[in-house]
Amino acid sequence: MVIRRIKESDYKAVADMIARSVSSPSYAKFYPQSSIEKVIHALDENGVKKRASWTHFYIIEEESEIVACGAIGPYWDSLTESSLFSIFVDDKCQGKGYGKKIIETLEEDEFFVRADRIEIPAAISAIPFYRKMGYEHKNGVLTYSDEHVCLEKFNKK
Repeated sequence: MVIRRIKESDYKAVADMIARSVSSPSYAKFYPQSSIEKVIHALDENGVKKRASWTHFYIIEEESEIVACGAIGPYWDSLTESSLFSIFVDDKCQGKGYGKKIIETLEEDEFFVRADRIEIPAAISAIPFYRKMGYEHKNGVLTYSDEHVCLEKFNKK
């Protein structure tokens, strides 16, 4: 397993992995096809490139195949709050620790270290995973917007 920052040559492979992930049965059972297509369009090759231009975007490779990704960046230009973005694990790799490794990597990043609070717009299917990683419902309330649930974690510095 190799964890590293994304390179321009990775954008297409990351977009393809995201498309496979959101088209998988584990994701699709929570979302209609229109929502899945919205994610695929937003995080196509150009969408990944745009996201990588203002975040620290990481990938996990296994045997030269990109199997997971995640990004962290400022929360609305804040210096004291950050947000996690684009966390996806290829469906065939779920349950193997890749999601945990991405979160651990993001939580070592400077955007996490400097932040007092970290927010994540999470897919419904990922709530149990993020709660195990210490993220709770924003303001202690189940908040649903734009097909995501808002979770947060406070950084214990």
